[in-house]
This record gives sequence, C-alpha cells and structure tokens, in this order.
Amino acid sequence: MAFFSEIVLAFFLAVPALAGTPKSCSAGSISCPATTVSDTCCVNSPGGQLVQTQFWDTNPTTGPSNSWTIHGLWPDHCDGTYDSNCDTKRAYTNISQILTSFGKTDLLSYMNTYWVDINGNDESFWEHEWAKHGTCVSTLAPSCYTSYTPTQEVPDYFQKTVDLFKSLDSYSALSKAGIVPSTTATYTSAQIQAALKSAFGVTAMIQCASGALDEIWGVQYSYYVQGSLQTGTFVPTNPVGGTSSCASTGIKYLPKSGSGTTPTSTGTTTAPAPTGTGGSFSGSGYLNAVTGGTAKGCLISAGTWYSSGTCATYTASASGTGFTLTSSKGACGVSSSTFTCGSGVTATVFTAVNGYLAYSGSSTFYAAAVPSGSTQQTVYTSSNSVSVNFQWAAK
Repeated sequence: MAFFSEIVLAFFLAVPALAGTPKSCSAGSISCPATTVSDTCCVNSPGGQLVQTQFWDTNPTTGPSNSWTIHGLWPDHCDGTYDSNCDTKRAYTNISQILTSFGKTDLLSYMNTYWVDINGNDESFWEHEWAKHGTCVSTLAPSCYTSYTPTQEVPDYFQKTVDLFKSLDSYSALSKAGIVPSTTATYTSAQIQAALKSAFGVTAMIQCASGALDEIWGVQYSYYVQGSLQTGTFVPTNPVGGTSSCASTGIKYLPKSGSGTTPTSTGTTTAPAPTGTGGSFSGSGYLNAVTGGTAKGCLISAGTWYSSGTCATYTASASGTGFTLTSSKGACGVSSSTFTCGSGVTATVFTAVNGYLAYSGSSTFYAAAVPSGSTQQTVYTSSNSVSVNFQWAAK
C-alpha cells in the first residue's frame, strides 16, 4: 500500500498543475500616475511602478562572469515609496516545488543560473523576494484569477521577472559603450547612465558600494503597466526620485573573481582611459586590450586579439630582466613581427612599461582593425592601422 501511495504521489508531482486564468481586462489606464483605480486586478495599485532590479556581485561572485544577475521585481508606488510583505498567508516557502508543479522546470533551471543568492541559499532568496515584493503586486491576488489554483500566481511572478531580465542585458549595454569589468579602469556615473539609456531608452538607477559599481537598481529598469502583471503591457519609464547613489567619478566596475569573459565592444565609446598603472607581470592573469583610451577585449590563447568570448589565462614567469609568457597553447613569442602563442613558438622575453606589455622597449602593438563579434585580429609589433596596448590583470 505504501509503495502504491508513492507511485501516486510521484505521478501527481510529474503532472503539471492545471492553473486558472488571469481576469480578462480591457485596455485601460496605465498604472502610474493613476490616482483612482477601481479594479486592482486590472491595474497594479498602489504598486504601479514595477522595478526590475539586478546585481553585480564580485565578492563572492554570483552568476556567469559576463552577466548581471536578478535581484527581483518590485512594485513601487508611483511616488517611489513601497509596501512590503503584503500577505503573510501567501509567504510560501517552497518556490522550487511550486514552479515544478506547474511545469516550469525551464524557468527554474534559468533561475538556478541567473537568480542566485550571494550566500548560496537560492531558495531562501526566492522566498524572500516573493514574500516581500511578489505578495504586493495587486494583480497577483488569488481573486484576480478565474478558477484559481493555489500558488499559481508564483510562477506568473517569477516568469515575468525573468522575461524582463532577459530583455535588459546590462552587461552588453555597458560593454558596447566601452564600459567593461576591470581591476584598474574607473568610470563616471554619467557615462554608465548614458550607456544604459542608449540601450534601453530610459534613465537607470544605479547604486555603488565602497566606490565600486555594485548594483543597478532596476534600470530602475522601471515600468508602468497597462493591465495586469500577467498579461499587461510593460512601458519603460524613468525612475521616480534620484538617478544614482554613486559618486560622480572614480566608479570601479570590478571583474567577477576568476572570470575571463570580455564582451563584444563595437562602435564609438565615451568611456575614459583606464586609470592606474596595472599589475606587475607575475603568476596568472589576463592581457586586456586598451585602444584609443578604451578597454576593448583581450588576448586569447593563440595570442590573437578578441572582443567577444573568454579571455585566456596567461602565466608570466621571470626571465633575466623581464619575463616570458605562456598560455594553454604554449610559449608566447614574436616572430616575423607577429605575436603568437603555441607549442612550436620560441619564448620571447618581454618587459613592462607603466603596467603594459612591452616588446623591445615599446608597449605599443598593432592590428589591422579593432576586433568585432567573432572576428579575431592578429597582433603585430610593426606599424598597422590600429594601435593597441595590453594591460596585465592579475587573476
């Protein structure tokens, strides 16, 4: 009998729950600055400003090295204030199980990568975001569903948050403006906000901690909603209140520890030249490219310059008055004015000039063009169309 019961339980867990449907709403007023809302199932109220918030965690790191991660989706009031923990009866403590029961395994898999807790307790993090913010979305109330199935509002909340996040690629938006993670470069608040506004059309709320760019608050990635969270139209808008808690200059955007991913950078950028002198060439590290005062990719294992994908880890070893470099391909050297790394390459002794890789006393290298997309560029020591420097970033 016990065995039969286990089979029945397994069957019901494997079959997605049948959910009701959100209330049908005719096209109506937008959630802000609506002052009078007659049907809170069709207009989010009082939390009419939906804010998709993101993290950039570096110590410890969370998520992929080339992506920001999800913090949450918050129903702020139209004046920037907010409610929290609006329905303790629906403060569910089994988010993963709920999502699975409604067949949302793909959603859960995505969350396990991009909606992660800095302390490693993802489930607790999701429970917190749902209880504090999700229960305050008026259109997710059980009464807003026809033939309501208990907890069905949970997958609606998490799915919408993930869908919005996928449309707000902060990492790519910043990198296209030459704003890339670096241990030495610094940026201004205006440059960061300009990059995000160029990509998404609205002003972003950014936050800083200890002088390092830490979290973009919802590109305050803010929205007003025409209709419900479940089926309505999300309209990007500028955030209510200030636009930055960062200093105006000197903002660091640090790499995630051990990361080697550098984004594609194309077009004209307004980012400043990296500051500082770079690290000393010893141990393991990356060779980040700087051209025209802007960070633009890095060297990959064969010694070519690349602006999209994973940077190679190089090992610098002292040799005479300089050092040699090796990558996973082998020793690195200059032959026929070309920088290359491989098993048959004779190691060249390099030096450093102001933190940049130098050959024969010069830290200037050359390429036929700035790499773009999947195109790599050969690096030369003789003059060519584009000059580039390579700065050491210790791993």
